[in-house]
Amino acid sequence: MACPHCSSSVVAFLVPSELRDHAPADESAICTRCLRVAPAVDAGIDSIPDGPPDLAAVDPAFPDGDAEIALALLCGHLESFALSRASIEALVDHAERGGTDVLAFLDRLDAPDAAFDLDRRRTTLLDLL
Repeated sequence: MACPHCSSSVVAFLVPSELRDHAPADESAICTRCLRVAPAVDAGIDSIPDGPPDLAAVDPAFPDGDAEIALALLCGHLESFALSRASIEALVDHAERGGTDVLAFLDRLDAPDAAFDLDRRRTTLLDLL
C-alpha cells in the first residue's frame, strides 16, 4: 500500500455516497506524507478494511466521525484550489455540518511534505469562508 505519487504509506477509506462526486473513486486512499488522494486500487489496495479508517495515522488532527472523510478528500483537492473550488466548498460545508471547524483542523494539521503549501491554502480558505 503506497502512494502512487511519492511511494509513502496510505490510509484507505470507503467514500460515503454523498461525497462520491468529490472523490477519485468510491474506494480511495490518502497519503500519509503528501496528503494526495488517489483511488485505492492505484495505491495497491484490493479491498478496504471494515470499520472506520484510521486517519489519525495520517495526522492526529483528523477528527473521528462523519467529517473525517470529507477532510481527507479536502486535502486531496487543496493542491489545485482553482480547479477544485466547487469540491472544496462542498467538502468544507459537509465537514462543518458534521461539527468540525475546518480552519482549526488545518491549523493543527502538521504536513511539511504536503503536495500543497498549507499556509497559503489556509489563507485562501479563510478568504473564501
